[in-house]
Amino acid sequence: MKLKNKVAIVTGSGSGIGKGVALAYASEGAKVVIADLNEETGTKTAQEINMKGGHAIFVRMDITNEDNVNSSINYVYEKYGKIDILVNNAGFKHIEKINELAYQNWKKVISINLHGAFLTTKACLKFMYAAKAGSIIYIGSVSSKQGSKFQAPYVAAKHALLGLCRVVAKEAASHNVSANVICPGYIKTSLLEKQISHKAKVLNQSENEIIESMLSETVNNQFITSKDISDCAVFLASFKTNALTGQSLMVNHGGYME
Repeated sequence: MKLKNKVAIVTGSGSGIGKGVALAYASEGAKVVIADLNEETGTKTAQEINMKGGHAIFVRMDITNEDNVNSSINYVYEKYGKIDILVNNAGFKHIEKINELAYQNWKKVISINLHGAFLTTKACLKFMYAAKAGSIIYIGSVSSKQGSKFQAPYVAAKHALLGLCRVVAKEAASHNVSANVICPGYIKTSLLEKQISHKAKVLNQSENEIIESMLSETVNNQFITSKDISDCAVFLASFKTNALTGQSLMVNHGGYME
C-alpha cells in the first residue's frame, strides 16, 4: 500500500472528485479525514470507507471560517498525532457574465476556492513543518491555465492557486514538504451539468453542441473521470522526494498541453 498509515485530510470529500480521492487514499492504507460542510454526504463517505475495511472519520469543516478550520485541523492532529497529506479540493462555481456579476458572488467564489485553500494550508503547515514531512495537493482546473466565459471569479481563483502552490513549494522545501496542483479538464459532475445547461441557454445552442465544443481539443473527445484524478492524487501524495514540487499536472486528455 502506497499510503499505509498516512493521515490525509481531503476537503470537500463528501462527494465528487474529493470523494474519489478519499476512497483511493483509503484503499492505499491512509487514514482519511472527510472534511466537508455537508454532514450527510460527508458521513456517508466515511461510512462507505469504513464498511470496505478502510479507516475514515468525518469532520465538519467550513473552509471559509478561520476559527473552524484551525479547530478542525487541531482536532485531527490531536487524534492522530500527525497530518501527512492535505488535499485542497473543496470548490464552488458561479456562472454569470462578468458585467452582470454581483460583487457578493465574486467574493463567495474567491473565498471558497482560494481563501479556503490558504486557511487549510496554513493550519496544516505547522504540523508538517514540525514533522519535517508532508504533501499538499491543490485541485485546480484547466481554468488555472486559460480563460472561460461566464466564470470570472472561478478562473481568477484557480489561477491564483498556482501562485499559492508555488510559494508554498518554495517556503516549505526546507521542511521536506511538497506542494503541487492537479488541473483537471472537464469531468461529468452535477456542477458541470449546470454549466453546460447555462451556456446552452446563453449561447442559444444545444447542450450537445456545448459538450462537443468542450471536448473538441481533447485527443479522444472524452470527459475525464474521477479515477483519473484520484490516481494522480495518490501518485503525488506517495512521491518520495521534493524533486516533484511546485508543479501543475494537467489531466484532460490532451485538451490543454504545456
